Amino acid sequence: MTDLPQRRAESLAVLAVSAAFSLAAVIWSWQHNALLNYGDAVAHMHIARRVIDSNNPGFRQLGSVWLPLPHILLMPFVAVYSWWANGIAGVIPSALAYIASCAGLYRMLRNWVTPYVAVAALTFFALNPNLLYLQTTAMTEPLFLCELIWTIVWLVAWRRSLDTGGSNSGRRLWQVAFVLVAAIYTRYDGWILALLAWTSIGLVLLRRGELRSRTFWLASAFVMAAPLAWLAYNATVFGDWLEFARGPYSAKAIELRTMTPGSGPPHPGWHNPWISLLFFGRTAEIDATAELWGSRFLILSILGTLIGCVVARKKAFLWALLLWLPVPFYAYSIAYGSVPIFIPKWWPHSWYNTRYGMEMLPAFAVGLAFVASFVLAAVQDFKPQWTRFAAGLLVALAVWNNWKVTAEKPLTYIEGTKNIDARRVLEQQIPPLLRSLLTTRPAGMILMKTSVYPNLVAFTGVPLRQTINEGDGPMFGAALAAPATHAAIVVAFAGDDVDQAVKEHPEGLTQVARIFDPGQPIATVYVSDTGPAAKAPHQ
Repeated sequence: MTDLPQRRAESLAVLAVSAAFSLAAVIWSWQHNALLNYGDAVAHMHIARRVIDSNNPGFRQLGSVWLPLPHILLMPFVAVYSWWANGIAGVIPSALAYIASCAGLYRMLRNWVTPYVAVAALTFFALNPNLLYLQTTAMTEPLFLCELIWTIVWLVAWRRSLDTGGSNSGRRLWQVAFVLVAAIYTRYDGWILALLAWTSIGLVLLRRGELRSRTFWLASAFVMAAPLAWLAYNATVFGDWLEFARGPYSAKAIELRTMTPGSGPPHPGWHNPWISLLFFGRTAEIDATAELWGSRFLILSILGTLIGCVVARKKAFLWALLLWLPVPFYAYSIAYGSVPIFIPKWWPHSWYNTRYGMEMLPAFAVGLAFVASFVLAAVQDFKPQWTRFAAGLLVALAVWNNWKVTAEKPLTYIEGTKNIDARRVLEQQIPPLLRSLLTTRPAGMILMKTSVYPNLVAFTGVPLRQTINEGDGPMFGAALAAPATHAAIVVAFAGDDVDQAVKEHPEGLTQVARIFDPGQPIATVYVSDTGPAAKAPHQ
């Protein structure tokens, strides 16, 4: 394996091709009305929108459970109302992250393998239908994959600069620090990534007798400040520095609310790390490869990683082992962190959190690259005239694999489709009803909880600040105490706070519709007989 410098032409070609793949996927997703399939994607855009459009705008509207960076990146785009409503706002940061991921993966691979092999591995990664679909949504996986990949890219560059006595090792270290902070503010596995990566950096410097580096300690303070700032935010805004982990909207609280006493474990991997590992591993396999390959694909990836440890260790390959971090992280999280994974062929035969397996895609691509490199080296030794043919065959195999995954129906797309099917009736019936009621009260406030079905507001065409919702603090509490005097329209879902308030204070309210959607709480719409005096701001 030659250590050829990556040429500018290669980088530009990767950017151009990955941008074309991204655009094609976006067009397909738009034509199939799939940009808003995932409820979580809709919720991410809703959080970003309410920071700039609510009765109490500001960063406290970022909430406590999901980390803030994805929402901050969405804010400039959800500010355009139509982009918020149709989902284009979510496409832009995700698609850019996908393109950057492709560029980063290719750059990483060119440290260790030839262009032929890097192209084959990139084809496997970039054409994965699950990834192509997710990058057309506001889901956080494309952004985190980008951060994970570029963490390794900069770590490898930092270590090689350090070993060669380069003057830019300090700059590389800051690049690592910045991408780790971004990962910390994107997903909680980013916290573990930052801990392992930065501790390893410290150990390297300690062994070299360079731990007194001023740059290292300044960058360390920067990295450590990131999670501390999030804890401080939770303590300041919500009164509990661990609100994200044990608050009413945390994964654990939701799991406890949905558990049926005496019904047994809520999911197969509950408090069972081995079963959790099996679920995550299987999900990662079928997210990445055709079912025909099965566990053989995983074995090849592990074998390739071991080959890389042997043949490219002196080229800073060991940093790439961080790509396997999702394995222990999700084995633990499924077992003890209240984040189950369901796949259709294993009980309970459903689709839930299947996108988590996508985090293994870079590790698989790198592992397979070393297997492919070994194969090409053997061909070159015995039949050198067949080298280009063998390289083309590897690319064709990568294309075939992704075609098979598409034919077998990508898990993330199917899960998203199931997701939107569950709320389709409400999204089709409530917005036109609200628009009709608003014709006689155009400035009237709407009392409703918006976090569960945020698209109801976007599809109605009113700004969020024309609603009184759970993000409005004391204003929401006052409206619950007297719904008819604070809102012109009230939308209640069976069992929620607004529904309870209407039952306790029904005076002045007239029911105008009840909407039934199997599997969803019954929605009831009321109008106020007295009408509030408050006038909503213009959109």
